[in-house]
Amino acid sequence: MLTKNILLRSFSRMKAENKIKKKLQLILKEKSHLFKSMSKNYRNNYNFQKIKNFSKKNNVRLIGMGGSVLGSQTIYNFLKDKIKKKFVFIDNLDNLKDDANKGNFTNLVISKSGDTLETISNANIYIKKKDKNIFLTENKMNYLFVLANQLKAEIIHHNNFIGGRYSVLSEVGMLPAELMGLNPNKFRQLDNLIKNKIFLNNLVQNTNSIFYFLKKKKFNSIILNYDAKSHYLFNWYQQLVAESLGKKGKGILPIISTMPKDNHSVMQLYLDGFKNNFFTFFYCKEKSSIKLNKKKLLANHKYLGSSNVNEIIFKQKIATENVFKSKKIPFRSFEIKKRNEQTLGELFCYFILETILLGRALDVNPFDQPSVELIKKETKRLFS
Repeated sequence: MLTKNILLRSFSRMKAENKIKKKLQLILKEKSHLFKSMSKNYRNNYNFQKIKNFSKKNNVRLIGMGGSVLGSQTIYNFLKDKIKKKFVFIDNLDNLKDDANKGNFTNLVISKSGDTLETISNANIYIKKKDKNIFLTENKMNYLFVLANQLKAEIIHHNNFIGGRYSVLSEVGMLPAELMGLNPNKFRQLDNLIKNKIFLNNLVQNTNSIFYFLKKKKFNSIILNYDAKSHYLFNWYQQLVAESLGKKGKGILPIISTMPKDNHSVMQLYLDGFKNNFFTFFYCKEKSSIKLNKKKLLANHKYLGSSNVNEIIFKQKIATENVFKSKKIPFRSFEIKKRNEQTLGELFCYFILETILLGRALDVNPFDQPSVELIKKETKRLFS
């Protein structure tokens, strides 16, 4: 068990590298703003009672890109059964979404720099005169800060020292979580986890395994996701890993596979194709799930009985793991025992720590994204 809520079967054991352990010890001693945001002692840069009144009767339309929105989407979808308020996420440049203008909305516009082209464009398209607006951006004269003042909107300061993809446990993810009726302190699990030797040992072992795979030129991290409500969790993970580690000719390519659907498309390649992949299985146990009608089953499939959909998915996962074992394909497996804020907070902490640790092991800065700025500059030049 990784924690009481998460069962983790790690990659096959290999000789541990002491330098991974030492790097983790050094990382945990850092008094960074990021780690503070993962702790229950973190002070949010907003007064929730004031914000709550802003959107008491309205649904919420969240406008942002990448790390400004993916954490909130993860929370909303992973815990949607607990959330009553409607959230609409405007997270790309595309045609007007039909459900984004039906009903009364409070706009929550998030951009650390305040100059993200897509967010500026969507704010221009979606914000209407009668809307209530909250802007979360850095405290400087960027485009969105100026716009917020013009609209007499509520302005919340984005922590300058926490990058977008790492910001889920700061104001960026926790303000939307509170608007969803959830408790931020239940997400912030770092204090508990760093006291948990099993958690830390698993973190070191899995990081060591991934570092070993990279040295053996296995660069594709394929997520076999058996939980539909975790789709955005792995979109968040994809950005976290790719943007943090893809530097100096190094990195990991995270690929998300929707299971068990992908048994009927790319699984043949995973099993018998090129061998530069390592895999993460992910499954969540559901309390309730639709049952098959035993009476309608034909004789040759009576063995399914009155199974529910979640049981069928679980057995397909176990079957796939058994085949992977027989073919000696490297994989680890997460099984979620309980779907709640604490579990999701533990997953956020685990993947953030693993990514930072891999960055240090690869000798790349896990916190910048210098090449992305090239596209921003070139796009601006084309409009000049």
